[in-house]
Order: sequence, then structure tokens, then C-alpha cells
Amino acid sequence: MVSYSNMANRNGKNGKAIRFIDLFCGIGGFRVAAEQISSELGVPAKCVFSSDIDEDCQRAYEINFGEKPAGDITTVKAEDIPDHDILLAGFPCQPFSIIGHRKGFEDTRGTLFFEIARILEAKKPKAFVLENVKLFAGHNNGKTLKRIMAALRDLGYHADFRIFNALDFGLPQKRERIFIIGFKKACSFDWPKGGVPMTPLKDILEENVPEQYYASAYIRKNRLKKHKPTKEPTIWHENKAGHISAYPFSCALRAGASYNYLLVNGERRLAPREMLRLQGFPDTYKIAA
Repeated sequence: MVSYSNMANRNGKNGKAIRFIDLFCGIGGFRVAAEQISSELGVPAKCVFSSDIDEDCQRAYEINFGEKPAGDITTVKAEDIPDHDILLAGFPCQPFSIIGHRKGFEDTRGTLFFEIARILEAKKPKAFVLENVKLFAGHNNGKTLKRIMAALRDLGYHADFRIFNALDFGLPQKRERIFIIGFKKACSFDWPKGGVPMTPLKDILEENVPEQYYASAYIRKNRLKKHKPTKEPTIWHENKAGHISAYPFSCALRAGASYNYLLVNGERRLAPREMLRLQGFPDTYKIAA
């Protein structure tokens, strides 16, 4: 990102850290990326505020970053949020996904975008990066995205969006997401091009996985009737119709999915460390027990 580099260089010369906030932070994926980029640029970045309503996410975040995120963002006054340079937010995607039945703004969670708008209006950071599911772009024939882009521009931001696939950036996971960026001042910005060679699935899989992750003998036998293992590891996907596909990568991970939805070589579920690697988390990331 040209603009991020320019901001980093400018702050670096002034001896200042780039301040950012991490809304709907989950377990900290955005923060890991922001801190990694800042480290590569040689300029410090400081998270000055984080928020997530999920208690399990809060615990994992605190274990890894030493601070517990604030809870429900709707109860946090904008003036109580520290000033910051960049706002990061992976706002709830369920209202715009197939799993969430695409209710969009009819779903209460869909209105959480306006919490972001509320904070942007009050704090006026220099830039923001938002993330959501790919289907967000086409929801309600594109009217939802159009409405949000208009709201961001009304707040005085030069905003744009792109859809990216994690497969194009080195991860063995087909995970398509929309990213929306905005800047207070018009600037030169280069979207990432992708084209990063995919990390082989075998490089992220553990050699020894506890028995608890293995599917029952019945499920494994049933899978083998429909598909045969290959020399290189694959992840088997079974759809609702019972059709099985095997790929050298995973599809997007699903919270609350059935226990036999994704199986490595048709035998077992992915272990926590493997799922973190699929999402680009470093092995230094601590797993909350």
C-alpha cells in the first residue's frame, strides 16, 4: 500500500507510531497484519483501542496482545475512543452471507456498519480499512454496497473497494473477501496484485493430531466409498447433496459447521493450529485453552 508506506515514513521521521483502532476485532487478524507491515517498514504501530462483543474472542485477544477488548461497541461513546490514524474493522458478515440468509440491514447486526460511520464522523482518522464477505458486494443487487460507499463519501472520505481471494496471497484457503478502503485526503494508492505462490497444504498440517479430531469410522468409510485419497494431502468438502470434492486447499472456514464438513484426506477435522495457519496467523500466536 503506497499510502500506508507514505504514512509510515512520515510518522517514522517524526518519531511517532501509527495509531490504529481494531473494531469487531475477533481474535486479532487485522492487528497481526498491521503490526507485521509496520515491522517490515521499520515504523512502530500502536493499537489504542479494540472492541469485540464475543467473550471467547476477547480472551484469545487478551492472551496474545495483553489487553482485553471493550465489549459492545454500541455502548461506547465516540469521544471515549482515543484519537487514531487508521480505523480497522471486520464488521459482522453474517447478515450478508449465505449462512446468514442475506438479510442485510434487516438483521440488527447489519446496522453495525453505522457504528463505524459514527466513529469516523467523530474521530476523523486519516484512513480506514473495512472487510466483509464477498457476497456483501452483490447484496440486494448491489444497493447495500452502494449505500455504504455513499455514506463513507458523505463523511468526506475518498473510498474504493476490491474483492480478494486468500489463495492469491499464499494461503491454501479459498477465502474471498471484499475490502473497502478510504482516505481523508486523495492520495496515490496501489491495490495488492496477488500472484503469491500458494503454501503447500502439507506445510501447514501437523504430523500428529489428537484422536478427538478424527471422524467416526462410519463417516470415514462412507467418504472412502465416494472418493479416494491422493499422494499429496487434500481437504475433502462435502456439500448438502453429499457430493465430495477434494482440493489441495481449504474452502473458507465456517464457525459452527458440522463436524464432518471439512476433513483432511477424508479422515479428520483441522486442528486449531492448522486453522490458524490457514488464515495466515504465525505459529507464535497463542491458542486460548
